[in-house]
Amino acid sequence: MIWNHGKKILGALLLAATEPLSIKKIAEVIGLDEKDARILVEDLQKDIEAFDKGLRIKEMGGGFVFTTDSSVAEYVDRLLQPRSKGLSHAALETLAIIAYRQPITKAEIEGVRGVKVDRSIETLVERRLVVDVGRKEAPGRPVLYGTTQEFLKYFGLKSLKDLPAIELDTSQSGLILPTRPEDGAGAGGEGESADEAAGGRNALAESEGEE
Repeated sequence: MIWNHGKKILGALLLAATEPLSIKKIAEVIGLDEKDARILVEDLQKDIEAFDKGLRIKEMGGGFVFTTDSSVAEYVDRLLQPRSKGLSHAALETLAIIAYRQPITKAEIEGVRGVKVDRSIETLVERRLVVDVGRKEAPGRPVLYGTTQEFLKYFGLKSLKDLPAIELDTSQSGLILPTRPEDGAGAGGEGESADEAAGGRNALAESEGEE
């Protein structure tokens, strides 16, 4: 296979895909080994960055996707904002707790937030950001919630390990405090809010009322 033709194929695949494409899938479709598939992705990334026309290839949610360059985010937001309603502050806090303490039950989330979270969880499930991941071995066998691949994609994360460290202050309901990452700190520990996880994405900062 001619290398430049391979990059053309890869560009078409990334454009047509509805989910992030893993290296394994790219290799399988194009007919390469995984090492060459990764080199192909890196080469196309360099070509697109050199072209500098507002596009980038980014790794998130377990694969690679076409995305827009951060320098033009303001204009993309203008286009999409009328059609996309952001998450409420309540939903974002609930999502942050799930992201860092998963798997976690509704009662445990309410213990941190100090308020009912039925509506927030309903919103997050509808958005496919969280999902039922099983049942806790406890009286009543309550549902356990965890985040999804769509969560990683939504916030531009490769994996939960990319979540920065935070502190969940349970002395006051709903208070989430950012903190410095510690050596060895990883996802799932008591740590950060979703907006820290997204690197300060506006979607987390612009929240109004309970969903």
